[in-house]
Amino acid sequence: MTAFDDASIDRSDAAPEVQEAERVLADASVALLRPEQGECLLCYVHRMLVAFGCDGRLRFSGHFRDVRAPRATALERRLGRTGGYCDCEIFLNGYDLREVYWVPDASGPPEEFEEEDDEEQTWPQQLPPCTGVRAGSTQPCRLWWRRLRW
Repeated sequence: MTAFDDASIDRSDAAPEVQEAERVLADASVALLRPEQGECLLCYVHRMLVAFGCDGRLRFSGHFRDVRAPRATALERRLGRTGGYCDCEIFLNGYDLREVYWVPDASGPPEEFEEEDDEEQTWPQQLPPCTGVRAGSTQPCRLWWRRLRW
């Protein structure tokens, strides 16, 4: 059972149309939330946050673990040690995109006020493709680096 399942609801008495609609929705949910083949934990969580936002839990991290790496029972503790107590905090406190993938910040000050080497950089609108990890891994791919906590 994943973080998105609710096995406690018995629908056997529901009308066949309701049961079919629920099956279609469940299938769509599985397809939307499925980690891509070889996708790392951080690329998956980032993709889910862009699509669905954070709810203050390790919702997508837990789902990834349940689906791809069920033996990674200490994942939440490991993410917590980096400051990632919810999915978005993984990126706010724990990990960052390697600077080689950053792009010029289009919302920065006008060019006439910037020094040539002082251009602001930010994450791209769309991340580069995940470089991949081995099956069963919860480690980040090479797009990410772990921030040092002081």
